Amino acid sequence: MIIIFIIIILENYKNNSHTSHLLLFIYLFIICFLGWVGLGVVCFRGTRGKRREEMGFPVRFPGVSNELLKILDANMDEAPARRRAREAFKDIQLGIDHILFKSPADGMKIKESYEVNSRGLEIFTKCWLPETSSLRAVVCYCHGYGDTCTFFFEGIARKLASSGYGVFAMDYPGFGLSEGLHCYIPSFDRLVDDVIEHYTKVKEDPAISSLPSFLFGQSMGGAVALKVHLKQPNAWNGAILVAPMCKIADDMVPPLLVKKFLIGVANILPTKKLVPQKDLAEAAFRDLKKRELTSYNVIAYKDKPRLKTALEMLKTTQEIEQRLEEVSVPLLILHGESDIVTDPSVSKALYEKARSSDKKLKLYKDAFHSLLEGEPDDVIIQVFNDIISWLDEHTKETNAC
Repeated sequence: MIIIFIIIILENYKNNSHTSHLLLFIYLFIICFLGWVGLGVVCFRGTRGKRREEMGFPVRFPGVSNELLKILDANMDEAPARRRAREAFKDIQLGIDHILFKSPADGMKIKESYEVNSRGLEIFTKCWLPETSSLRAVVCYCHGYGDTCTFFFEGIARKLASSGYGVFAMDYPGFGLSEGLHCYIPSFDRLVDDVIEHYTKVKEDPAISSLPSFLFGQSMGGAVALKVHLKQPNAWNGAILVAPMCKIADDMVPPLLVKKFLIGVANILPTKKLVPQKDLAEAAFRDLKKRELTSYNVIAYKDKPRLKTALEMLKTTQEIEQRLEEVSVPLLILHGESDIVTDPSVSKALYEKARSSDKKLKLYKDAFHSLLEGEPDDVIIQVFNDIISWLDEHTKETNAC
């Protein structure tokens, strides 16, 4: 009843010039609602350590000093705190027992840098290039929700680079080490434009401008990659989509009344962390030991989604679902059949509806959302082999042309 009453107030607010009293009522009812559903705690600082316990992440890392742990307790809403945390933990991260971090870095050139984009935002970028073999093609990576290109993707990039591919990645504004409010997406289209701007510069480099180029998107990054393609339909030689966010699984979306309420409140409190959400690590990682290692991704966003971010993601999936027929780029779509984060049935719809003449769908029995990070080693190896085989095939075809 409280939700319904708030929605009525918000609807009246749109057409009422006497806004001051209505804003007061809205504010009071929002507070009441947040207290009722137990979400108000996320609005206050000083609870980061408690949140880590509640979300199942260990408060103490084996072999990590109290001084380093204090860095994790800082508010990571802004980039400087995230950068300090990553700098302090990067060697620890690379030493964890995960198949991705057993890929050697020998024989490749790895470069990190910060670049100021046209909107004046400092963007973190990274690339991995093979040094002992000729460069076959360029792979441009689009990371997932709340993620960064400096943790699990490090191992993925090394594997691709060791197979002869130049890998380029960036943290979106507000994600990872890039400047901006943590995991805040005021406009998904603007985020996509930032990605296009960076990778256009990458591909203009004379050393690689003649090489085939591929998009590689995971989860939300799959939606980013598809939007990049739809804005640049002739700019890419193919796209690899791992559990793409073409639609958020029904189980991950709040109930209809709560969703309507959150959409209304997003206009007033766009950056607040109020959207109910299941534990993503539990939902995405099938291997229990690997699930425990997600806590080492210390700059990943682990709070509840911000209102505007959640709204933009929902709008984007709805748009993509309506535009599947416009997808024309060669496609490799990979999805776990037991994924409850993004809907594998929409990957099937993408495969069926895309007008690409060259498209392939791989579904993995019993696999969860994080195919390259959270599955048993044999599945991860299989997914890697499928990706590299597809790249090898399409690189040969492109070079032959």
